[in-house]
Amino acid sequence: MDEELQKILKHLRLNGLLTQWDELLAAARRGRFSHERLLQHVFQAEYRLKTEQARMLRRKRAHIPEILEIETFPFARQSKLDRKRVMSLYDSFDYMTRQRNIAWLGPTGCGKTGLATGFLLQALDRGHRGYFITFPELVAKLYASLADHSQEKLLRKFSRYDCLVIDEVGYVEVEPTQVGLFFTLMQKRHKTKTTLITSNLGFREWGTFLKNKHLASALFDRLVVECGTQEGARTFLSRLVSGVRAHGVERVPQQGPVVFACNHPGAVDGLAALAEMPRGDIKVFATGQPIFRRFRCSD
Repeated sequence: MDEELQKILKHLRLNGLLTQWDELLAAARRGRFSHERLLQHVFQAEYRLKTEQARMLRRKRAHIPEILEIETFPFARQSKLDRKRVMSLYDSFDYMTRQRNIAWLGPTGCGKTGLATGFLLQALDRGHRGYFITFPELVAKLYASLADHSQEKLLRKFSRYDCLVIDEVGYVEVEPTQVGLFFTLMQKRHKTKTTLITSNLGFREWGTFLKNKHLASALFDRLVVECGTQEGARTFLSRLVSGVRAHGVERVPQQGPVVFACNHPGAVDGLAALAEMPRGDIKVFATGQPIFRRFRCSD
């Protein structure tokens, strides 16, 4: 390759052609490519290189502390985790196409961060912009932005990511101002972007953690209706009764058709059944019961 051609390729930022010129020409000679096929071969090689570079750049800019692919997640160690349901959600990719929120809740060490990271990596690899940040770091940044009045700029930045992972919600105490800024961010992202949250707290504990039951309830509306009916039912139920005891749930089949019939006019028994049934694929048919309208997957 002469210097003039090198200069042209550098100017056009065709780095793949610049570094692989001799190899591409050698492959064309071996294959006796036509002019048309040679051009197609060259441009496909450049496209693959740029696509891979863009993918790696998205991963780098996402600030993921540890690359945890979903294929390496130790499902065998998490016996209570519904692998089929998790992989169905992952493979369908509708958490991105439908801007669905996901909340991974559980004690420390159960794999919440690994799952959230795996879902984020898939979004990045499929062309979406994303970011990983811990909740303490997020609220600290938002609070610090008040000093120079840059909070709106920072909120716009975090609200524009196609997929945002907020890790470790509930591990630190927060001030009312921080809670307000966090809620504002969630409001901006609601139904427009995907947010993946991990927390060691159940939703029923968020009111105490955030020190604001009204904001916790509003966050519940924006997260639980997307995260699943069962967690929503458990949270609502905790506000209505002091406890629930379920008998015979071990006899419920893990797959296949099954119908649960409830006839209480106040729908409390319906909430109890929904909260306690060991199935992740339940649909709710509750004509005239406003309480169930808060769950997206009800009819």
